[in-house]
Amino acid sequence: MKILIAEDDNMLRRLLYDQLTGDGYEVVEAADGKEAYDLFISKKPDMAILDVMMPVMDGLSLLTRIRETSQMPVIFLTARGEEIDKVSGLRMGADDYLVKPWGMNELLARIEVQKRHIKSKGDEPKVIVSGNLKMDFDNAVVENNGVKLNLNSKEYHILKYLAENAGKVVTKRQIYQAVWQEEYIFDDNTVMVQISHLRSKIDDEDNKHIDTLVGIGYRFS
Repeated sequence: MKILIAEDDNMLRRLLYDQLTGDGYEVVEAADGKEAYDLFISKKPDMAILDVMMPVMDGLSLLTRIRETSQMPVIFLTARGEEIDKVSGLRMGADDYLVKPWGMNELLARIEVQKRHIKSKGDEPKVIVSGNLKMDFDNAVVENNGVKLNLNSKEYHILKYLAENAGKVVTKRQIYQAVWQEEYIFDDNTVMVQISHLRSKIDDEDNKHIDTLVGIGYRFS
């Protein structure tokens, strides 16, 4: 697996490089956001670990550029720990957010979680068309009436899970365990909020894709 590291602190970047290469990852590294974006285009990494505060192009701007073409997992490492900063990063499509100082073991564990979301090599191409939606899950591209959608990682994986189980009723627990890859803790709001955001992007007046079965779950119709 190839991981892109974007961090302007040379010592921290070297620490990350040494740890990840020692664990068997291929690593490409950048000292600023612009250099990181160029590596993203040329090296095609499978995952990115980004600092938020970087010269030339900050991490949030870099994430926006990445999400134009890729749904690869992105983990933010930053000294900015205010809740509004975390929310902004997650809403823009980050998959995880660690505030400095963080522990290396915690980072490695979170990388493992994100690896579970990455499609294994050799899967058959899969394109699903439903009304106004065209979902190319082989290339992680979703279009609404021909316009490419900017879905965050959770929205994308929820849509993929529902579409691949079209016509079946799936519970909040099933969605949570499939997308978050964690044991479900009774928290309906987490799934409901993501599905609400997803509906706002994929539905129009003539196409309503996700049915709610009150007290049961959801169905992609």
